[in-house]
Amino acid sequence: MGKKTSVGNWIGAVVVVLAVLVAGAYLAHKAMHPGAPTSAPATPATEASAALATRAPIQHPIDQAGSNPAGASAAALPSLDDSDASVAAALASLAGGRDLSSLLVSRQVVARIVATVDALPRHGGLAPFTLPARTPKGSFITTATEGTTVIGEKNSARYAPYMQILEATDPQALASWYVHSYPLFQEAYRQLGYPQGYFNDRLIVAIDNLLAAPDPTQPPELVESKTYYHYADASLESLSTGQKLMLRVGPVNEAKIKVKLRAIRAQLVNAKPPQTSQG
Repeated sequence: MGKKTSVGNWIGAVVVVLAVLVAGAYLAHKAMHPGAPTSAPATPATEASAALATRAPIQHPIDQAGSNPAGASAAALPSLDDSDASVAAALASLAGGRDLSSLLVSRQVVARIVATVDALPRHGGLAPFTLPARTPKGSFITTATEGTTVIGEKNSARYAPYMQILEATDPQALASWYVHSYPLFQEAYRQLGYPQGYFNDRLIVAIDNLLAAPDPTQPPELVESKTYYHYADASLESLSTGQKLMLRVGPVNEAKIKVKLRAIRAQLVNAKPPQTSQG
């Protein structure tokens, strides 16, 4: 986690992408490096690509998703290279007509989403130039209490604009749009380095990984180094990129995100969502 501006600081921005874009959540703890390239999303690790050189059996076929066909668009899809404007417009509509221009990166939207989803269950973090949404305002907030440093209670307030979009998004409408637009996501996933991979399976893996993030009863203790904050608890520091950053949005926001992710997952696997409260 960066002490000032960090990749982790836009965790809330990924809420837009992982709720408003069907993918669940958050980014690396590493600090953002000035001068990092800003061209195209990074490719996955070589060993990960090699592991998918042979197609694995598809676990969650997109044509079995429980979306509402009546709510899905019948419009022809643009090419992946020409999809940014239509994808941004669709996401704004799904978010209740809110203006996403200040939050969403307008170039290579689908490719950035796909790269983010792929990276969330890993442990290596995310390169800043793969991010599909802009960073929240302000710096990461910590609090000193009883001789220890913890994530500040006020830090969660920085994600309020993203949480408003999260809460305004209808999971069924989102799933319908995603199913209709799925060929774009599949193409971007192949271009990322998975020619035999199936993106919807990877999305379910990412959502399940985020849902498995712990729910600490107390703010996690942090250890400060020259450049970063680390979780003092080794079991927390060993969590995936997405899970560590779920902790960072605060327990109330994390609970709301998990409720939305469960509802989205249920749509994507054609299952009845569990009865849970947002508390």
